[in-house]
Amino acid sequence: MEIVRSHRQLAAAAAAGGGAGALPTYRAAPQLEVRLEEFELFAIDRLRVLKGISDGLSRGKRPEEMEKLVSELWKTHMRHQDPAETLNKDIISHFVLRLVYCRTEELRKWFLSMETTLFRYRFRLESPESQRMLMTEFQLPYKALPHSEFEVVKDKLSQVARSIGQSANVESVFFKVPFEEVPDLVASRRVFISKGYAYVAMSQVVSLVVTQFRCNISKALVLTNRKWTATIKEQEKDRLTPIVEALSNAYFGPDYSQPKDAVEISLKDIDQLAKSSFPLCMRHMLDKLRENHHLKHGGRMQFGLFLKGAGLKLEDALAFWRAEFSQKVGSERFDKEYAYSIRHNYGKEGKRTDYTPYSCQKIISATPGVGDHHGCPYRHFGDENLRAALNKMGVGGHALEEIMDKVKNRHYQLACTLTFEATHGVSCDSGINHPNQYFSESQKVLRAKNQTVESQSAT
Repeated sequence: MEIVRSHRQLAAAAAAGGGAGALPTYRAAPQLEVRLEEFELFAIDRLRVLKGISDGLSRGKRPEEMEKLVSELWKTHMRHQDPAETLNKDIISHFVLRLVYCRTEELRKWFLSMETTLFRYRFRLESPESQRMLMTEFQLPYKALPHSEFEVVKDKLSQVARSIGQSANVESVFFKVPFEEVPDLVASRRVFISKGYAYVAMSQVVSLVVTQFRCNISKALVLTNRKWTATIKEQEKDRLTPIVEALSNAYFGPDYSQPKDAVEISLKDIDQLAKSSFPLCMRHMLDKLRENHHLKHGGRMQFGLFLKGAGLKLEDALAFWRAEFSQKVGSERFDKEYAYSIRHNYGKEGKRTDYTPYSCQKIISATPGVGDHHGCPYRHFGDENLRAALNKMGVGGHALEEIMDKVKNRHYQLACTLTFEATHGVSCDSGINHPNQYFSESQKVLRAKNQTVESQSAT
């Protein structure tokens, strides 16, 4: 299947996407033929942008910081080797992810929020002429305030401008709109309101456009979900459906199937490494393994693959699990029922697949049952248990409250990142996306500290 190439077809795609200039409004899916690999790759690139935006928002970045972040993310991930295809990539990737994220209320809510934020900052980077064209595209029924009415409210507009740190010499182009159409401006007291109308400056029309954009995408997601459930999911069960269902939990970093820099860990070091460098999920499973001398299948997979990625060799892995399990089930039963699966994880049995350690996204999406100890503590622990576990790691005070706030808002990976920063005394701007990344970065920090101490001792 070939992707559209000609400029005439590109123009048609832009029209179908419903956009002025380089910024589509995604009103309708264009009739494009796309190769299956580009269907997935384009979506992954856009997903990198949306996840970067999500992380920036979770970290509380200021609007000017977000504008810079969005610009950098877009340039990094959404450019195409053929500049003429950039618009196609934009439109195709949006509609693929609309299909991916239409399937549940939680997915729809996240996608709607991230796409709206992306559109907001892309709109702000457009020229005034392009912005006015986009207002026309959305068929917003607002006209510029007549000069006579502007003169009546000019002083009030100046007062509002001063209160938000802008020049008192207000712009001459304002729009008079029902106040409920610009809730963000009303909430932040950035507009003058009179008799149910808000006076919106040209520099603030992004709020009007974004409100309409959000409404359109929200409705479209519901309709897409109906189509997905009714026909697409079954029709494409052998082709697109597996891709669509995998993308919402996609992880894009290193797979850690092999330890970084050929590092090895030994049996005698595991407990010490757990205290210094294991993320909370892995510390918890080690504690439960030492306590119960057993982990259920989900725990054995999550923890066993983590240890493999951290550098535990197969022979040591067998010795490690045998030492614990034999205390409960005996060595003979361990060799008969459990040793095979450990060798299997290392690619030595069955299909000889070299299995990769679980990413944070996969761990967070797990559903542990009674007696299970795998999954993400930030998601699956109760408030009291999580606080106790973090206190045990030495996290308290303001750092602890900040972590709990992120957990409350379901930013589990950011909560883990803040835990790393609190326990290591360094920032982690890239964020924690994988337990083995946590381990690797921790070891790197500790080695650097040890080298510093050694150099100071030598002098």
